[in-house]
Amino acid sequence: MKKYRLFAKIFISDFFASIAALYLTYLFRFKLDLFDSPVELYVSDLVLPAVVLYIYWLILFLWNGLYNFPIAPSRTDENFRVFKTTFFGIIVLFLVTIDLNHPIVSTRLTIIIYWFLLSILTSLGRIFFITLQRKRFERGIGLTPTLIVGYNDFGFNIYEKICQYPALGYNIVGFVTINPDNIGKYYKDISVLGDIDQLPELIRKNAIGELVIAFDTGNHERLLDVVDKVGRMDVGLKIIPDMYDIISGQARTNQIYGFPLIDIFPQLMPQWEKAFKRLIDVIVSSLTLLILLPFFPLIALAIYFDSPGSVFFLQERVGKNGKIFKMIKFRTMIPDAEKETGPVWSQKQDPRITRVGFFLRKTRVDEIPQFINVLQGDMSLVGPRPERPVFVDEFIKTIPLYRHRLKMKPGITGWAQTMHKYDESFEDVKKKLEYDLYYLENMSLKLDIKIIMNTFATVFTAKGQ
Repeated sequence: MKKYRLFAKIFISDFFASIAALYLTYLFRFKLDLFDSPVELYVSDLVLPAVVLYIYWLILFLWNGLYNFPIAPSRTDENFRVFKTTFFGIIVLFLVTIDLNHPIVSTRLTIIIYWFLLSILTSLGRIFFITLQRKRFERGIGLTPTLIVGYNDFGFNIYEKICQYPALGYNIVGFVTINPDNIGKYYKDISVLGDIDQLPELIRKNAIGELVIAFDTGNHERLLDVVDKVGRMDVGLKIIPDMYDIISGQARTNQIYGFPLIDIFPQLMPQWEKAFKRLIDVIVSSLTLLILLPFFPLIALAIYFDSPGSVFFLQERVGKNGKIFKMIKFRTMIPDAEKETGPVWSQKQDPRITRVGFFLRKTRVDEIPQFINVLQGDMSLVGPRPERPVFVDEFIKTIPLYRHRLKMKPGITGWAQTMHKYDESFEDVKKKLEYDLYYLENMSLKLDIKIIMNTFATVFTAKGQ
């Protein structure tokens, strides 16, 4: 909630910065006689450009993640992000307004002045509210409840650093230990609340928002145990830099005051993108089902005459946070395909696949009914493929970090599906997990659009399996 309050303040600040930049440009360029003005311009002429420009910058800022903040953003980093985004945006405005007949863009100098003022005012607004938040943190207001996982010199050092810099935004609630014998001990006035096995309970009981992991060199392998235990919980994970090699490629560094902590699996998709992603899911699924519904009887007849039996195939799958739901598809295999074998992966040239089923799989038509699951909220258009409970239980026991995959809503298509072939073995599952974790770290509307375009290419070229 603290990040959302900062988001709202800066969102409003950017709105006024956009309006003020345009109005000040109008004053400097057309009213103060500082420059020769080739045209006469009135305040009423600014209304339409103000609306269009604000919408333009809003889209650009959202698209480039300028409303996605860590607990304690860096003012320097924010200024750089603003400069980079506005610089790119003003170049685009240069190009699209070359032939535009409006007084506000009568000369290129006007646009340069506007860009300079917009960058300054936007940066000042962000500096003000980030500084205000830091002052609140320094007074102990709005801090994030935090556990340090590791009762050792590393953990003690992190505790001292956080106490030294309260503007980091952390409130240390207690330590978590590897050795149960340490439970009840104290460092300064902070106690050891429990061991790693008790982490989920401690997180819920103390409303923990962040875990800072500080293991001794000899216990680095326990990091995966921690990630596995909290994989389904809404809690941030941070490690100290010398542990980075354990989970390289799945982390992002964030530091202020020269105090580096590394985010493990940072949630990069802000709340507005999540809401928009859901809106796209509903709209696309509704339109797809409405457009293709007339073809359902033809597909149903083809399936039935090729292999008498049920047209649709319902199967239990594991969704976000371990929720079990019934996934629906057009049937592509013979009835009771696993009656003799039990749950097994499909193979190339699988004899259980019918002739019509082969075509449906190649074109991904068999997955069209899954848009019903999307409308129900169990799936999304883009995400990792939902797996069966029997396989998920096996993977959680044998594949490190597999539980973390369940923090995402499963999808009809995803990064792993576009980058790797259909699961035929345990090794395929492990490989696709890498792609799923990459998607979790880099979730964005831009990546979703790229995945959807790649999926369309697969459908039209009939390269499905």
